[in-house]
Amino acid sequence: MAIYLMAVGMILLCSLCLSFVLLKWNELKYRKKGLPPGTMGWPVFGETTEFLRQGPNFMKNQRARYGSFFKSHILGCPTVVSMDPEINRYILMNEAKGIVPGYPQSMLDILGRCNIAAVHGSTHRYMRGALLSLVSPTMIKNQLLPKIDRFMRDHLCNWGGSVIDIQEKTKEASPDYEMALLSSLNQTIGFLSGSMRDSLKSEFFKLVLGTLSLPIDLPGTNYKQGLQARKNVVSILRKLMNERKASIDTDNRNDMLSYLTRSEENRQKLTDEEIIDLIITILYSGYETVSTTSMMAVKYLHDHPKALRILREEHMEIKGRKRPDDPIEWNHLKLMRFTRAVIYETSRLATIVNGVLRKTTHDIEINGFVIPRGWRIYVYTREMNYNSYMYPDPLAFNPWRWLDKKADLANNNMMFGGGSRLCPGKELGIAEISTFLHYFVTRYRWEEIGGDKLMKFPRVEAPHGLHIRVESSP
Repeated sequence: MAIYLMAVGMILLCSLCLSFVLLKWNELKYRKKGLPPGTMGWPVFGETTEFLRQGPNFMKNQRARYGSFFKSHILGCPTVVSMDPEINRYILMNEAKGIVPGYPQSMLDILGRCNIAAVHGSTHRYMRGALLSLVSPTMIKNQLLPKIDRFMRDHLCNWGGSVIDIQEKTKEASPDYEMALLSSLNQTIGFLSGSMRDSLKSEFFKLVLGTLSLPIDLPGTNYKQGLQARKNVVSILRKLMNERKASIDTDNRNDMLSYLTRSEENRQKLTDEEIIDLIITILYSGYETVSTTSMMAVKYLHDHPKALRILREEHMEIKGRKRPDDPIEWNHLKLMRFTRAVIYETSRLATIVNGVLRKTTHDIEINGFVIPRGWRIYVYTREMNYNSYMYPDPLAFNPWRWLDKKADLANNNMMFGGGSRLCPGKELGIAEISTFLHYFVTRYRWEEIGGDKLMKFPRVEAPHGLHIRVESSP
C-alpha cells in the first residue's frame, strides 16, 4: 500500500513539474522586449480553453491584472487583446498601416481565402465593390425587399395558438424553421429543389460549426467536418453556376448568383472562386446576425412592455397605410424609426459580435508596445457596448437612446465595424429584421414560458431553446 501511495505521489509530482515546465517554456518562448504584459498559457493551446469557457470574465480578469492592452495565446495564435476604445478605433481605421484582417485558420480554410473578411488591399476593394453592388439601397428596394416580404409573410403564418421555440423558428437546424438561412438562400441563390436545398442546409450548419473550432484536422472534429462541408457546398454552388452560365441568354432570375454570373452585370469580373466565396460569406454573415438579433429582439420586447407597445403602434400605423395584401416597401422601412432603434439596442445589449481579429504585417508600435510581425490583435469591442459614458445605464434596454440625434450613437459605435470594414450588409440585415418584426407584432401576442437560460458567449444562444406561447392578435 505504501509503495502504491508513493507511486501515485511520484506521478502527481512529475505531472506538476511537467505542467510547470510547459507553462514556463511557453512564457519564455514569447518573452520579447516591448511586448505588453500578460500570460501565454500552454504550448499550442495557449489560453483558448479559458477564453472560450469563461468568455467576458476571462477578459475582465486579465484586464484587472494587466490593464486594457495585454498579450495572450488564443485560438491557436499569439495575440494582443485590446479593450481600450480609442486604441480599438485606431486599429479599425488604419488597415493600410501594417494591420490587416487576421481571422483564425479554421475560418480562413472553411470560408475561403477570397472571403471579404480575409482579403485586404486592392482585392478587398473590388470584392467589397462587388458585394456593395448586391446590397445597395437600389437593390434592396427593387430586388431584395420584395423577396424578404414574401418570405416573412409566409414564414410567420399559423403561429397562433401554439407554443414555439423562437430560437428554432429564427435560427436552428430543424427541417422547416431556419428563417435567416432560408431567407438568405432565397436572396442569393433563389428557388432550389427540395433535395438540393436540404443538402445545402445540412452542409451549411456543419460549415458554421467548423469555423468556430480549433484547426485540428482529425476525423470527427468540427474542423474536419467543416472542411468537408465546404467542399460539398462549393460543389453545389459550382453546379448552380454552370447551369446559370449554360442558360445565360434565357436566365431571367434576379438572385445574387445570377447577377454575378452575368458578365455584363459583374463589373468587377470576379472569378468563379471569388463568386463562390462571396456567396458563402453572405450566407454565413446574414445567418448568425439576423437570426440572433431577431430572437433577442423578441426576448427584450417581451421583457419591456412599453417598448413593445410603441413598436406595435408604429407597425400598426404602417399596416393601416396599405391594403392587407400589399407588401412592405422601401418607404415603409423609412417610417420604422423606433424599430431601427430597437434593432440597434438589441445588437448593443446582446453583443452578437464580441470583437474582430487583425494581424500585423510587420513589427508595429501601438500604445507604447511593439507587436511582432504575424501576431493577432483581438479588437475586443464587447466592453464598448457597456461603456457608461457612451450609454448611460448601459445594462438597461433603452431603444430611446438611439433616437437622440445629439448623442450621435449610430455614427460613433463599433457594433457594425469601422472604416473600410464597416459591414456592407448592415442595411439589408436591418430590412430583414424590420420585416420580421412587422409581421410578428401585428399578427401575434406572446408570453415566455419555462424561464429558458441564455448564453452570450462565445455565441448568443438559448441552449434549451427560448419557448413562447403565441396567440393571434384580435
